[in-house]
Amino acid sequence: MTFKKALFWTAFWVAVALIFNAGVLYFEGHQKALEFFTGYIIELSLSMDNVFLFLMIFTMFGIKAEYQRRALNYGIIGAIIMRLIFILLGVSIITRFEWVLYIFGGILIITALKIIFGKEEEIHPEDNKLVILFKKFFPVTTELYGDKFFVRLNGILHATPLFIVVLVIESSDLLFAIDSIPAIFAVTTDPFIIYTSNILAILGLRSLYFFMERIQQAFVFIKQGVGVILFITGVKMLLLIFHIKVPILVALSLIVGVLVISIILSLLVGKRGRSRPIVQEKGGNN
Repeated sequence: MTFKKALFWTAFWVAVALIFNAGVLYFEGHQKALEFFTGYIIELSLSMDNVFLFLMIFTMFGIKAEYQRRALNYGIIGAIIMRLIFILLGVSIITRFEWVLYIFGGILIITALKIIFGKEEEIHPEDNKLVILFKKFFPVTTELYGDKFFVRLNGILHATPLFIVVLVIESSDLLFAIDSIPAIFAVTTDPFIIYTSNILAILGLRSLYFFMERIQQAFVFIKQGVGVILFITGVKMLLLIFHIKVPILVALSLIVGVLVISIILSLLVGKRGRSRPIVQEKGGNN
């Protein structure tokens, strides 16, 4: 996907979400519309961090650009199904045990601190439990066969590295779901609002990937911004213990503010890096 096409489709999916939000406002009222928009912004912020992980996975496996789209498509389909299961399970648990919200808040704060102050975790596909389990039943080729997930060699069905990439993406998205689903419960427990805000953010994930792939150096502080957003939502949840309910508009303003500041700082640092003069070593060609 070209940069212009990726930019267009990213803008398209954002526009679809805003139009849907207008429909929520018309049919469900101001409060539900605010809940949807806040949940969408949270999920979109987390998706940005998700995108960089996808980029690392594709780079590690040496997947060419023309084959990445198919892997992303199946990854997104899996994410949609996974989110539905997590949301229905989460709503069911919280309806019965409201105190679980406090546990979610604690999980978000711990995750946020790891993101903000922790080192970038390395990906080791060979240690991925899902990949290890899969390899017990299917042999895997050492090279790609175009965009095929499976090929038959000497009468035996083999999986290709492209399918292993999909497995790694799905297992990685499972970890992201553990962060993103509790985060939106800080905003609302309405399963319709939670699921639609999540899905509309995920549907634009493929175009967002190809868009941010081109400008990844300009978003060096996005990860820290995501960490702060998770911290804010975690604190919002834990304050309920003391019967302090942070208004959604306040939470939304803080989340948008953090996201904007992290993007501005990233752009300034990226611009400074590009403006540095090239210093030639002594003895080099003039």
